[in-house]
Amino acid sequence: MLEYRQRAWAEISLDALAHNVQVIQNQLGEHTEFCAVVKADAYGHGEEFICKKLSALGIKFYAVSSFEEAIRVRKWCPESEILILGYTAPECAVSLAEHHIIQTIISEDYAKELSSYAKNLNIKIKCHIKLDTGMGRIGLFAKSQETCLQEIKTILNLSGLQVEGIFTHFAVADEPDSENQAYTQAQENLIFDISDKLKQENILLKHVHCMNSAGICYHNQPKSTLARAGIILYGLMPNRFLEVPFALQPVLSLRTRISHIKMIHKGDCVSYGRTYQAQEQRKIATITIGYADGYARLLSNQAQVLVNGIRCPIVGRVCMDQTMIDVTDIPDLSVGMVVTLIGQDGNDCITADELAGYYQTIGYEVVCGISKRIPRVFIENSNIIHKDNLI
Repeated sequence: MLEYRQRAWAEISLDALAHNVQVIQNQLGEHTEFCAVVKADAYGHGEEFICKKLSALGIKFYAVSSFEEAIRVRKWCPESEILILGYTAPECAVSLAEHHIIQTIISEDYAKELSSYAKNLNIKIKCHIKLDTGMGRIGLFAKSQETCLQEIKTILNLSGLQVEGIFTHFAVADEPDSENQAYTQAQENLIFDISDKLKQENILLKHVHCMNSAGICYHNQPKSTLARAGIILYGLMPNRFLEVPFALQPVLSLRTRISHIKMIHKGDCVSYGRTYQAQEQRKIATITIGYADGYARLLSNQAQVLVNGIRCPIVGRVCMDQTMIDVTDIPDLSVGMVVTLIGQDGNDCITADELAGYYQTIGYEVVCGISKRIPRVFIENSNIIHKDNLI
């Protein structure tokens, strides 16, 4: 465990990232390319050094959620393909073309608007067409196959657009029950049925892809030309109730410090709302992290932390900047000691997926919610290669 003079920090293991890339690549067919999903600041891990490491590992395809993210990733990965998975204002057409960004087409009307800008500016914009096969979010409605095929062909004929692929997104690929398994299979069948019908008309696309993280884990489809690895890239589970069938390593650890230690007595209360009242004498430590750092208030009186490899419960409500823990059973305590909220300490480990369980969310939200005031420390081969705003 590393030592700093900071109140709280996140450690990002680039070695764990490299391990996960290798493990995921081993699952893919020879015609499926690895696509690293690095949206939302690489799921809260810090996109710059995540992207630089992925590029060094040979990853050539990236997915993001917005134009702004794409421009930043282009800086770190100048020779790579970058796909924007969501909406971009058509007024950004020049920049999309200039930076060689692939834009998702979410509807025929959107395609026509983007084409109008591209045609007037005499530019070409690379595109993938999104098909809504059952997610109900964005994309051409694929369940009406004939209409969908006609819309695709209309888009293919629009000036200024260079359509390279079609794709869809699974809604319940991480649900093991038979009904949801069948739903995912139906989504998969839809996109490849449409792809086959396009081939019959000699319309050949470079990419047809459907696999997200859950797809890679539980619905591995070698016909998918891209595998969009998101949450599993960072060592977390698509569904915390369903084991991932290969060994991943969490990339992020979250740590803080003890700032104060005191004894409280039977009947004494801790924190706002008096939600914790001691039933006997207890030793309480205050740690320097709270919900403004992304350590959610819903963890109050529920979650545990690690001190010297021993679990200690949160007592009372998590505050904006501070949280209290019961350290009665921990020997050799001192102010300044490191406390682990996510990660390994000794023989025990707390994962983001475990924290997610306490307030009925998903590991994605836990890591994405760690705020920007928590500096990221990037570690490779046991050495710090970069630290954000650290003394």
